Amino acid sequence: MSTESARQQTTLFSQLISACLRQKLLVLLISALLVVVGVGYAPFGWQTGIPLKPVAVDAIPNLGENQQIVFTEWPGRSPQDVEDQLSYPLSVALMGVAGVKDVRTLSMFGFSSIAVIFDDSVEFYWSRSRLLEKLASLPADTLPAGVQPSLGPDATALGQVFWYTLEGRDPSGNTTSGWDLDELRSIQDWYLRSGLLAAEGISEVASIGGYQREYQIEVDPDLLRIYQVSLADVTNAVMAANLDVSAGSRELNGVEYLLRGVGLVKNLSDIEQAVVRLAPDNTPITVADVAKVSTGPAQRRGALDVAGAEAVGGVVTVRQGYNPRQAIDNIYAKLNQVSRGLPVKAVIDWQHNSASQVADFAKANGLPAWGSENGQWTTFLQQQPADSWPQWLTLSQLTVVPFYDRSELINETLGTLEQALSLQILITIIVVLVLLWHLRAVFAVSIMLPLAVLLSFIGMKLFAVEANIVALAGIAIAIGTIVDMAIIVSENLIRQRQLQPALSAYAAVQRAMQEVGPAIVTAISTTIVSFLPVFSMTGAEGKLFGPLAYSKTLVLLAAASLALTLLPVMLFLLFSPRLQRLKNTLQGLTGRWPRLTLPDNLNNRLRALLLLVLLLTVTGLLAYFWQPLGPAAGLLSNILLVATLLGTVLVCFWLFLVCYLPLLRLILKVKLLFMLLPLLLVLHGLSIWLGAERVLPWVEADSATAQRYPGMGREFMPALDEGAFLLMPSLMPHASIAEALAVLQQQDRAIAAIPEVRSVVGKVGRADTALDPAPLGMIETLIQYHSEYKTDTAGNRQYFRYDSADEQFVRDSSGELIADAEGRPYRQWRNHINSPDDIWQEIIQAAQLPGVTSAPKLQPIETRQLMLQTGMRAAMGIKLAAPDLATLGQTALQLEQILRQAPAVLATTVNAERVVGQPYLEIHPDRAEIARHGLSMQQVQQAIATAIGGMDAGRIIDGRERYPIRVRYLREQRDTLEQLADVLVDTPAGYPLPLTQLAEIRYQRGPQMIRSENTFLTAYVTFGGKPGMAEVEVVDAVAAYLDQQRSSGAWQLPAGVSYSFAGSFEQQQRAATTLLWVVPLALIIIFMLLYLQFRRVSTTMMIFSSIAVAWAGGFIMLDWFGQSGFLNISLFGTNLRELFQLQPYNLSIAVWVGFLALFGIAVDDGIVMASYLKQAFTNSKPGSTAEVRALVLSAAAKRIRPCLMTSATTILALMPVLSATGRGADLMIPMAIPTFGGMVFVLLSVFMVPVLYCAVEERKLRSK
Repeated sequence: MSTESARQQTTLFSQLISACLRQKLLVLLISALLVVVGVGYAPFGWQTGIPLKPVAVDAIPNLGENQQIVFTEWPGRSPQDVEDQLSYPLSVALMGVAGVKDVRTLSMFGFSSIAVIFDDSVEFYWSRSRLLEKLASLPADTLPAGVQPSLGPDATALGQVFWYTLEGRDPSGNTTSGWDLDELRSIQDWYLRSGLLAAEGISEVASIGGYQREYQIEVDPDLLRIYQVSLADVTNAVMAANLDVSAGSRELNGVEYLLRGVGLVKNLSDIEQAVVRLAPDNTPITVADVAKVSTGPAQRRGALDVAGAEAVGGVVTVRQGYNPRQAIDNIYAKLNQVSRGLPVKAVIDWQHNSASQVADFAKANGLPAWGSENGQWTTFLQQQPADSWPQWLTLSQLTVVPFYDRSELINETLGTLEQALSLQILITIIVVLVLLWHLRAVFAVSIMLPLAVLLSFIGMKLFAVEANIVALAGIAIAIGTIVDMAIIVSENLIRQRQLQPALSAYAAVQRAMQEVGPAIVTAISTTIVSFLPVFSMTGAEGKLFGPLAYSKTLVLLAAASLALTLLPVMLFLLFSPRLQRLKNTLQGLTGRWPRLTLPDNLNNRLRALLLLVLLLTVTGLLAYFWQPLGPAAGLLSNILLVATLLGTVLVCFWLFLVCYLPLLRLILKVKLLFMLLPLLLVLHGLSIWLGAERVLPWVEADSATAQRYPGMGREFMPALDEGAFLLMPSLMPHASIAEALAVLQQQDRAIAAIPEVRSVVGKVGRADTALDPAPLGMIETLIQYHSEYKTDTAGNRQYFRYDSADEQFVRDSSGELIADAEGRPYRQWRNHINSPDDIWQEIIQAAQLPGVTSAPKLQPIETRQLMLQTGMRAAMGIKLAAPDLATLGQTALQLEQILRQAPAVLATTVNAERVVGQPYLEIHPDRAEIARHGLSMQQVQQAIATAIGGMDAGRIIDGRERYPIRVRYLREQRDTLEQLADVLVDTPAGYPLPLTQLAEIRYQRGPQMIRSENTFLTAYVTFGGKPGMAEVEVVDAVAAYLDQQRSSGAWQLPAGVSYSFAGSFEQQQRAATTLLWVVPLALIIIFMLLYLQFRRVSTTMMIFSSIAVAWAGGFIMLDWFGQSGFLNISLFGTNLRELFQLQPYNLSIAVWVGFLALFGIAVDDGIVMASYLKQAFTNSKPGSTAEVRALVLSAAAKRIRPCLMTSATTILALMPVLSATGRGADLMIPMAIPTFGGMVFVLLSVFMVPVLYCAVEERKLRSK
């Protein structure tokens, strides 16, 4: 059965290879076409002239919950009213929608925000349609009259990829004043917002900051009494004066005319002339008689600040599923279009001139006096050259200034990966060149890598796989497997040609492919199937590593396809008879002139010299692009270090190759003793993973061994360095927007003074979007810092002229650095700042203010992910549920004090939500008193709402702009408690009564916001762990501490109160549970695939043992990375621990994915070795133990070189990844460490497989 299957497989390979070799031109044309398509789909944005339709690309995957926002406005209503009458009934109704998992509500002043969490299997837009159906079918009495819930944008907060401000800039690009906040807000709301919404892929453009313009009618209550009119009369008069009508159409003289009655309010005087009623003498009483009419700022719940100055801006949100980078490109294209319409005005710097100077200048140039309308001044400046303007006068062009652009992070992340792939290609060339010493083989092998990657982009486009850091990192760590087949087939072909020089190129290629092809396909297949279980992951871990599983599977399928189709054709062309005939022709020509004929030895030397020059050139290119020592060390030092690293590894492999057969011959004599080594390695790996105390029964808990191997810490994912921080402290619940803005501006000015900080933009409160339900007391400050070295817009380091004698950079006359390709990079950080953590500590110190809470270290995308997943802005926290707000608030404060004493918690990071603390002034009408005057509760409450809060009296339509009209008392009549008590309430009898006679005003503390989850009132207490502790360890320690506090009676949980832990560690726990069956399933699939190839359990187990060794090697390498003595040496002034970022790593999902990748790669060498051993023993029947060992040695000798080449390629290709410092390296390195360590230790498999195979064959021989 096994022989027949092998024969059929060989026949299939032979037919495929023969077909490709017969249709070489077709194969080459199809390959070229696919390469062109791959370039068009590549996410790197190459400008090649090919129409680009790149795969969707973002920095990291969207790990947020599958959620929709139901947003309901109820202006002026308190959080308690919103909770009782909006959030609670809506959450009860929405919990019955199909696919809903959780319903989280947030009730705040004036609105309700409900996050409806759906199962991950529910399609995004299907969930929106179900919610719309549910909202449309609500019973009429579910919500108060006039309140209409709506769905938020078809996006999540992670889609907020572009933030900007509107600023005036002079012709030199300097910021100017002269623009009012309400003026900027109107331009943002009614011009820029509409323009950007037209960009493809944009779901929403929300405004933030400034003042929304409002037409305010402030009524004087004394005048109301004098003219005997009520507040309702004024409101009705304004509404009646703002009306258009249609009178249909009329035909006059054969022409149809449309009739309109035009009566909409156009300006303030139109409102002032509105008649409230007629006086007894029939004279009209107008609005102007009883009120002051003006424009002013509407009440706001948010503000924006730039480095201490208030600003106006917007946030652009990308539609769910759309390519974020493409959307940002569309935004810039639309900005180029709409920016032409942004206004420009003349502005005066009044600090450097006087009114008399301005008047004299106006008179001299025939300009009108400076005032509110200065259009002629603007025209004058536009017509004059800028150098003729006085210093105090300039032209200010309104400009859109981005302060957060996700594409910068995306481009830097892609740049890191692109560099890693480029370096890996160069390393592959060096490895093949050194170990094969054959130029044509180098070309055949190295071309496979970029072609496979380009073909994988086609698959990613077809399957709608997003190209993010995780997905592309999967390609980077699969580099060894991609070129495996090309290396082994090329080596086998060269060996065939050396053994049989007369063999034709066609026959040699076919034989080389048939000999090793099935084994290599099996090896690639094991790597592919090892990731199949990842496709079954759900939740955040599935969203994180699903793209990686796709990208790695696609690139390996592409590599296998190329190896079976294009590789035979290329090898045939490279070793074709035509090249041989050309060589013979050249030799014949030189034979006619003996002086031109080179001796064979000299010819070989020149060939070796050419290969050596090529090797040195590629090494120099590798050092130039890699620069492991940094650009400041110079190219020569980098070349020496790269050559030392590569030379050391390759020399070790060469020594391994030289010593292999003698060692294998010795080991075959002591097989049992040798097998103790992998067993000890596995025990060592287990001890590192689980802890020595749990693995080794004789190890005591307090022993040095247990302390040395306590087990690895656990976390969900290492954070991606985004190049920006998000500072999110909180203020006291009673802080007003003026107080919050003052604190924000003070913080921003202090942070902006830090030299490493590039920009500081802070937000207090919320933007006008359902995706930002932030209270006034929440500060969000986006802080972007300079890169360590000055870079260009693409993130590449720039070099500047440097004077070595003076040891300083040369500057031009304006003080700017001078670009110089031969110069040095300019470091922008101070000497004591060595990492972003140091910058964060400077920020924390600068931002400390009384009454402001501390804030955990957060980044923009990281924070959005956390808030989408958990509803809180911290990685760890406790979610409390209680029956009422008072109990909830008291329990949260108690828990805050307890957690500050917890052993694993950093006390300064503990922060409990202040559930109750917002000051309330409650007006309680006396029902008996209002009844005595014939008043209803509705009349009293309506009078209170209108006089104090204001009544909406319609809209003013000014072209495309819309502004509200609000009627209320004069500000000076409603600012104090005494004035509130004097608010007049009109009675049915016609006489007004002060409010103090009808109601009592009470002070009370209430909620600033109310949270609930699945209708249960909730609050969060967030905390952070002490440095060096993994999240899961901290949570476990806190859980144990709280259990101990409760059992000892130190903390008693009130009745009806419960708590649970929340945070990103939940994803780690779910992922760990999933991995409990994903990893065994992957191993079972690999075992089945190996068995189908060899049809022997014993052979399958031999190869399978390589996985155990590789697995142990991955943990050993993780342990070594955390040991301060490992590689703690310096080369060329650089410590290797710093170069390769050797530090402790927790056992995150990224590390586990690295192990999954390792499982497939680890069996490659074993499969190649076992395949040839199987062929050797099938063709020969040894009759003695000596013959068995001789046959094993012979087979191993023929396959050791390609095995070492594939291992060397994988190990060396991961070095640039391990030393990467760019964006995305934080996620790539943990994935690469297990593969790197496993491949170092899996070299044992080239001994283990022959040893075990020999043992089995010897046992068979003895049993005969």
